[in-house]
Amino acid sequence: MRSATARAATAAIAAAMFLTACGGGNDGGGGGDTGTSGGDGSLEADLKMVESLTNPARTQLLRGLLDEFEDENPGVSVELISPPTEQADQTLQQMLQSGSGVDVLEVRDITVGPFGNNGWLHDMTDELDGWDGWEAMTDNAVENSTQGANGETFYIPYGFYGLSLFYRADLIADAGFDAPPHSWDELVEQANAIQNPAENRYGYAFRGGQNGTFQLAAAIEAYVGTDLDPENSYLTTSGETIFSTPQAQEAADMYLTLFEEGSPPSSVAWGYPEMVEGFTNGSTAFLLQDPEVIATVSESSLEEDQWDVTPLPVGASGHAAQPVATAGWGVASSSDHTEAAVALVQFLSGEASTTFAKENSMVPIRTEANEDPFYSSGPWEAYMTMTQDPDTYLNVHEPRGVQWWTEWNQKADNELQSLLLGEMTTEELLQSWDEYWTEKLADE
Repeated sequence: MRSATARAATAAIAAAMFLTACGGGNDGGGGGDTGTSGGDGSLEADLKMVESLTNPARTQLLRGLLDEFEDENPGVSVELISPPTEQADQTLQQMLQSGSGVDVLEVRDITVGPFGNNGWLHDMTDELDGWDGWEAMTDNAVENSTQGANGETFYIPYGFYGLSLFYRADLIADAGFDAPPHSWDELVEQANAIQNPAENRYGYAFRGGQNGTFQLAAAIEAYVGTDLDPENSYLTTSGETIFSTPQAQEAADMYLTLFEEGSPPSSVAWGYPEMVEGFTNGSTAFLLQDPEVIATVSESSLEEDQWDVTPLPVGASGHAAQPVATAGWGVASSSDHTEAAVALVQFLSGEASTTFAKENSMVPIRTEANEDPFYSSGPWEAYMTMTQDPDTYLNVHEPRGVQWWTEWNQKADNELQSLLLGEMTTEELLQSWDEYWTEKLADE
């Protein structure tokens, strides 16, 4: 089952999302006693599990799933460690560096590179060979269960993210529009029309703070369109970086206009919480975010007819790019209980994964979700639209697994801030990003 469904299957990434629903490991096994079976073949271990994308509701859900695992495996106890989200990755890195205190951990597409290259992650390939759980997974989930440079399995995805445009139906109707934006240019137009600072009403919940780079990259990828290399969407099919193209210049200028003419000035520092709050409290009309926000907005004070979700805006190319974005559960190479730890990963990747994905508004990893009306109605219809039109909504891989991804994100976020503050031009920003990726890829 673990065949190389290879990158060609990436053409079905969004389809898998809905037909089914975001170097160097350790050298040969766990870092200690992997024989955690009791005399009767049952598992015996005290596991420590660390999550990194924490929030109270998510932690409570995960704790409930771990309780189910413990009920099925009476010899195993699982302590769930939930550091505050802002410090979680740093805390987890320190624990991994120390070589103790972690058995199972949350691994993300942006941390698997550095974690794997430092030898902190156990390659589960041997334990998962012949596992019947593969048969219940989508091609997309199977394909993305291989992350290492040598085909290692450092984590199994628990679900997928995918950008879409949340919109306030009431606010766009008040502004005289009968449909949400289809393109980035239309988004700028509608955001500008809605903008009324005197009434504390703005168009777009701009992400100028941490991880704001991803949204500008989405715009650039949309403008570059079919010239993107689907295996590395920071490159074109001719091998140059996307940041060196005329389309990138057009996209960056558009994006700066969206900030200056259609976004709150304070959004220069907005991150995820501020964006979502701005959307739900009515101060902004548009929000570009992952499907996990569906649950948050659904639980807000907004009525169903006040908001909806529409596909990712297309660029001047007439296309949008939907990068694979995911995270999952892996095992620390320093664990003394590898067998039990892998068993927990398998459990969380089974039926429990659909519960986890649904409660966190993620695209699930199992084909059984195809039968669930939850994923074919309401706000999820936008994802179905993208699924059914892969020629418009291109499926691509961003190079999130490179060892320098964290360094890149910090650099790019800082320079985006400089752009928004008028300290850098779009030309200077793109030149810097082009030079950075050209040099890094050449060294690699």
